[in-house]
Amino acid sequence: MARRTPGAGRVQGLALLSVAAPILVLVAALGTRVGVWPVEVGYDLLTMRAAWFLAFFGAAAALGALLLSFGQFRRLGPLALVAVLIAGATLGGFIWQKARFSAGPVENVSTDLAEVPGFGDLGDQRGGQGPGPAVGVEACPGALPVMRQIAPTAAIYALEQAGFTLRGAGVGRADGSREGFWFGVDHDAVIRIRPGRTDIRVAARDHRPHGGEACRMATAISETLRAAG
Repeated sequence: MARRTPGAGRVQGLALLSVAAPILVLVAALGTRVGVWPVEVGYDLLTMRAAWFLAFFGAAAALGALLLSFGQFRRLGPLALVAVLIAGATLGGFIWQKARFSAGPVENVSTDLAEVPGFGDLGDQRGGQGPGPAVGVEACPGALPVMRQIAPTAAIYALEQAGFTLRGAGVGRADGSREGFWFGVDHDAVIRIRPGRTDIRVAARDHRPHGGEACRMATAISETLRAAG
């Protein structure tokens, strides 16, 4: 019969606790994607509250596993070190993500603040769940209009290059929507085409910060359009 290493069970138990947070995030994201629960449960509750708490708890558990492994480091040390790396990366990722979210501009970016492009069939408020008033180039330096009338085909191409699914297009506009990978968060985009000027607006459908996703997508669309011949 194999002899059990003293303290191995405690080290293994603490190592298991150290990966609870990333496992919960994965379960929360998958559950949201397949419709087991709404984003308010999967993202707001399970990820940004429960998993955030577990990330601190997991880091403490990993350090505890490392301390307990010192007596049998050759046998238990590798497991404890892996637990420390996973827990540290998880906690660091949460801290980085929260800082990025707090620093990002409002998820409602427009190249024209005097006459903000609307979202057509979706409506500007989209059920009242969207972000606050639009921000422009001062908050998102890449949100620049194209000072010419671009072709509708160029607008369609720019939306698709930015990852949007085309929702409609015509002579004067092109609309698209993009669903986020992990939690299915939607962003909408509109390209408004007028003689001498083409404007862009990108906005999230919810009120949550997303680290400047709308700004990055508006910038990408603007760059593609300005580079078009």
